[in-house]
Amino acid sequence: MEKRLIFSDISEAKAILGMKDEFLKTLQREFPACRIAARGNEIIMAGEDPDISYAEGVLNMLRYLYRENTYLTTQHVRYSASLIRQGRADVLRKIYSDTISISARGRLIKPKTLGQKMYVDSIRKNLVTFGIGPAGTGKTYLAVALASYYLKNREVERIILTRPAVEAGEKLGFLPGDLQEKIDPYLRPLYDALADMFGYEQFQKLVARNIIEVAPLAYMRGRTLEESFIILDEAQNTTREQMKMFLTRMGNHSVVVVNGDITQIDLMDRKMSGLTEAQRVLQHVRGIGMINFTDEDVVRHDMVGRIIRAYDSFYKHE
Repeated sequence: MEKRLIFSDISEAKAILGMKDEFLKTLQREFPACRIAARGNEIIMAGEDPDISYAEGVLNMLRYLYRENTYLTTQHVRYSASLIRQGRADVLRKIYSDTISISARGRLIKPKTLGQKMYVDSIRKNLVTFGIGPAGTGKTYLAVALASYYLKNREVERIILTRPAVEAGEKLGFLPGDLQEKIDPYLRPLYDALADMFGYEQFQKLVARNIIEVAPLAYMRGRTLEESFIILDEAQNTTREQMKMFLTRMGNHSVVVVNGDITQIDLMDRKMSGLTEAQRVLQHVRGIGMINFTDEDVVRHDMVGRIIRAYDSFYKHE
């Protein structure tokens, strides 16, 4: 069997094939019974069904995403291949048709996996959402994207992002500078996500006006946070007392997102993690959503997913 896909121009074809044909090579690995070749703005597929039909479905999905101004990655190829192989192309379209926000560079921010879609829907629906899962699943970035959307649309007045001051490595006291200079490197992932949403200059202005606040968790004590989108990152490193303190800071017309990875607890006593306790205590409370990510939701480089799976396998056989 042979099928051909013709794209609108060579630029579109190159974008869908990926840099140095990275996406095409990934697609070939996913469907080895389908041989894929590119000639100008045309892609020729030859081989056996169902692989050839699956490959065609993935390429059509990549074309749809490209035309939607989506920044394509190998993860789109792999995840599309997985769901199309399962006969769930309709679910895939539902995931990719949801635009969360628009970055400062004009890119549409969309969920990339079913886990991410469930997480985004939970934040929209619930007052409090817990996003629990491994590194690279987009928990922080998606929460910041939604926070920027809420702020731009005046659904909240402020964005507040916080982390517990527990580090894997050097303590803050050993870092040079005053308190803010010590804190800044530790909070850098949050700064990067916000700068991507607003642009660096606009982000700095919003920080100066106290519309965006990025601070250690200790700064939350004694406050009531109203009309705010509040994100607690690295929540696995909160103590039981800190988690309860944070959750009870919530005021009227606020949204709370708590993110963490229970496999990366840096506390001296891992059993004291406020996140693991919150999972048990709050799982049936009305208005609270609990979303658990898996390695299938990893949206960083392919290698991140392989590393996570390798570690999981290693610890299971210890």
